[in-house]
Amino acid sequence: MHQLGSRSIEEPPRVKIGYVGGGSQGWAHTLINDLAQCGDVAGSVALYDVDHDAATKNAELGNRVVEREDADGDWTFEAYRELDDALADADFVVCSIQDPPEETFVHDIDVPKEYGIYQPVADTVGPGGILRSMRAIPQYREIAATVREQCPDAWVINYTNPMTVCTRTLYEEYPDINAIGLCHEVFKFQEQFADIAERYVDDAEDVAREEIHVTVKGINHFTWIDEARWRDTDLFGYLEAELEARKPLKDFEPGSMADASYWVNNYNVAFDLYDRFGLLGAAGDRHLVEFVPWYLQLDDPEDLHRWGIRFTPSSARLPDDGPTQTERYLSGDEAFEFYESGEEAVDIFRALLGLEPVETHLNYPNEGQVAGLPEGAVVETNALLTGDDVSPLAAGSLPREIRSMVMTHVNNQETLVEAGFEGDLDRAFRAFLNDPLVSIERDAAADLFAELVDRERDYLEAWDLEDADVLATSR
Repeated sequence: MHQLGSRSIEEPPRVKIGYVGGGSQGWAHTLINDLAQCGDVAGSVALYDVDHDAATKNAELGNRVVEREDADGDWTFEAYRELDDALADADFVVCSIQDPPEETFVHDIDVPKEYGIYQPVADTVGPGGILRSMRAIPQYREIAATVREQCPDAWVINYTNPMTVCTRTLYEEYPDINAIGLCHEVFKFQEQFADIAERYVDDAEDVAREEIHVTVKGINHFTWIDEARWRDTDLFGYLEAELEARKPLKDFEPGSMADASYWVNNYNVAFDLYDRFGLLGAAGDRHLVEFVPWYLQLDDPEDLHRWGIRFTPSSARLPDDGPTQTERYLSGDEAFEFYESGEEAVDIFRALLGLEPVETHLNYPNEGQVAGLPEGAVVETNALLTGDDVSPLAAGSLPREIRSMVMTHVNNQETLVEAGFEGDLDRAFRAFLNDPLVSIERDAAADLFAELVDRERDYLEAWDLEDADVLATSR
C-alpha cells in the first residue's frame, strides 16, 4: 500500500476535490493530514458546509498545514458558500455530513428509550438509523443532482452513515454516478487476524494489518468474513482456537463497563455470531447488536455490559463546549501533528488516477459480487480500484440463515429509499415497523415513529407529512 509522503513522479497530477461537509471537526482534519503528506498528487480542495464559518476555518487550517516545512503536499483549500461552486469541475467528491446532534441524534437515542428500545449507536438501523436515513435521503439526492450537473464524471467517496442508504440514494438519483462508500470497521478485523497470526503461526512476527487478506460480504455494519489469510497461511482455521480462548464470551459483570469508553469493542459478539453461524461478524459489536434483536432484549440496560460493550448516551454525541478542534489548532492551543491515519481516501485517489492499484473493501451496488442479494442493492465486499475503474470482487453467497437476516435489512433500506423519493411517510413507517429492534406493540411503534417525526419536522421537509396516515392515526 502507498506510504503517505513518498514522491513517485516528477510532476504530480493536479485534481480538484469537492468536500461536502467541509466544516467537519473530525474527518476534515484526517483529509488535511493525509493530503499534506501526499506528494504525488496535488491540487485544490473546495470545502462546502451549511456552516460556512466552520468550512472557512478548516480551509485556513489546511492552508497553514500544507505550508509547513515538514509537509510534502501541494494543495490549496478554499471554502465555498454554494454547493454548485464547490463541486464545479471536481475530479473527486468527498461526503461526510452530520445534522446538528442536539436537534436530531439526541432524539434518535433518547426517545426510543422511553419505549424500551435501546441502541448503542443509532446511526444505521433501528429507530435512530431509520430517522437518520429519512433526513439523509433528500440531502444525498441534492448531492447526486449537483454532481450530475457540475462534475458528472467525478468519483464520489461517501463516509456518512447510514452508509448503505446514502450510497444507494446517490445511484437512485443519478444512475450513472461513480460512487463508493468507505467504512473502516473491517480494518479492525484485519488487526484482529494480524494478532491471531502472531499468536498461532510460528514465523509470524510484527504482522501489519495491510498484510491480512479477508473476504468480506454483506451490508455495511452487518458484514461477514468467511476467509482470512496471511501470506499462504489460512487464518480462518484458527478461529476455533481463538473462540475457545475467549469463552465464556458473555463474561463481563453487569455494570463493569461503567467506566469504559463509550466506543469500546471487545468483539465478543462477533465471535458469538461465529460460534452460532460459522462466519465472523465483521463490524464492531456496538453495530452488530443493532442488526439482530436478541442481544438488546434486556431487562436492565446494563446487562449489555456482559458482552463487553456499553450504550453511548446522547450526551456523548454533543459537541464540547468552548472552542472547536479547528479553532484550537488555529489559536495554537493545540498543535496539529502529522500521523498515519489508516484511512484510504488518498490511496483511492491515487488508484483511480492510475498511479497504484488498491484492493480494499467498499460499498457499491451489487453486480453479483454477493450472490443471492438483489442486484443494485448496495453491498460491502472487496474491490480492486485502478485506472478510473472499480471492479467488485466476487465474494460468493451467504449461508441461508445469514442471508435471511441480511435480507431483512436490505429490504428495509430499499423501502426507505423508495419512500424517500416519493416523500411517502407511510411507506417509511413500514420499514420502521419491520426493523427487528422495533419489537414493541404496533400502536406503540406508530406513536414512537410519530414522536420522532414531530421532533424533527424541520429536517424532514422533503416528506409529505400532512398526508401521512401514520401521523393522523397514531398518538
